[in-house]
Amino acid sequence: MKHASRYVMASSSDSPRVRRPAVAGMFYRDDAARLRREVRGFIDAGRTSNLVPKAIIVPHAGYVYSGQVAGSGYRALANLETRVRRVFLLGPAHRVYTRGVAAPAHQSFSSPLGEMPIDRERITELCERFDFVTISDASHAEEHSLEVHLPFLQTALGDFLLVPLVVGEVHPGRLRELIDHVLDNPGDLLVVSSDLSHYHGYDEARLIDAQTVELMENLEWQEMRPERACGFVPVSALLLSAAERGWRVSAVDVRNSGDTAGPRDRVVGYASLVVHEPVAEFDPETRKRLLGVARDSIEHGFSDLALAIDPTAWPRACGRHTATFVTLESSGVLRGCIGSLAAEEPLVASVANNAARAAFNDPRFPPLTRREFDEIDICISVLSPPVPMRFDSQEALLEQLRPGEDGLILSWGRHRGTFLPSVWRLTDSPGRFLAHLKRKAGLSEDFWSDDIRIERYTTESFGE
Repeated sequence: MKHASRYVMASSSDSPRVRRPAVAGMFYRDDAARLRREVRGFIDAGRTSNLVPKAIIVPHAGYVYSGQVAGSGYRALANLETRVRRVFLLGPAHRVYTRGVAAPAHQSFSSPLGEMPIDRERITELCERFDFVTISDASHAEEHSLEVHLPFLQTALGDFLLVPLVVGEVHPGRLRELIDHVLDNPGDLLVVSSDLSHYHGYDEARLIDAQTVELMENLEWQEMRPERACGFVPVSALLLSAAERGWRVSAVDVRNSGDTAGPRDRVVGYASLVVHEPVAEFDPETRKRLLGVARDSIEHGFSDLALAIDPTAWPRACGRHTATFVTLESSGVLRGCIGSLAAEEPLVASVANNAARAAFNDPRFPPLTRREFDEIDICISVLSPPVPMRFDSQEALLEQLRPGEDGLILSWGRHRGTFLPSVWRLTDSPGRFLAHLKRKAGLSEDFWSDDIRIERYTTESFGE
């Protein structure tokens, strides 16, 4: 929906053409040559990944505190396959109360490394399209959450058009509409600025920030709070948009000021995260280890023993709370399948527990025997966070289904059922897939209600 032009204010004589730095010499160096070397060093020393960013979340403290962590986020931009033409930079308001989202009237922003032109045309478009976007130089005048990223962007990207937006009081669901608009345009990069917890002791902060990062990686946008991240509104909106697109969020660096330059009695947390399309998270060696855990857990089950698991001894992806399914087959025939749709325990523990349940507690089969043990094949499916689907009819739902890719969760009243993506090998018809899922949930195949809830997820599956 477009809105009246009163929301658009072109630059004028009472608005300086250039927004000058407000925190140079305080948050970062004001000497261009030294600043360029320092930022280049942060990026080059950043932690590496093979993730191709759709967006990044990066911290905004003084460089002595968060520069190293931010460098890891900006290093990921080297993986981009196309040139970035425009950067949408979103950060929380710290200095001036801001209602909605504030864009500047300036023609450019400057840093000690030079000027960056503002994309006035895109700002005008945003003001006309979204009624919560207004023009306010005051919101930008002393705001550091955007400014500290300018030298990083100039160093990592070179020339680009800038769309700087200070985020104030706005619901994440509404802001997500703007973020969706940005993410739909190739050549645009979204950068969200946020620190994590503030002024806890070192050990407490590490625990709080680890929980926050896990929420972000699991796309649990509803659980974000200002005490977890000062930029919780743009972060939440980005997580919501990523969830609906089936994207993932992965942390590439998590530290706090006690790790970098500050005392440990009152620290501030920082993280760099990459928003990206799904990729295989588990290398061949990790997959082999997880399959070994599943088999060892079943072996222990024959003696009524639980396999001891230490998630801290595993790669980070295996320690995150993640939903899994474990499937057992004998000569290609199903012999047990148990899993969880909620991410309630570390992935490696979920694999161990579901393997034992599939072997001994699947109500469709008798408990596995030792004689069968050596004959079974084990398959592990790691589920992405489920995303609610939006539709107004069964036909609209069927048009959205992706055969071979989507797992579905169907809920209606007390009825609930799920099919993993692997079930598509039994039918390539979305209509038959949905009909069989209804039957599994205890409904008739032709049942339909406007109150039916469908969630979609994907899996990374691997077996022996």
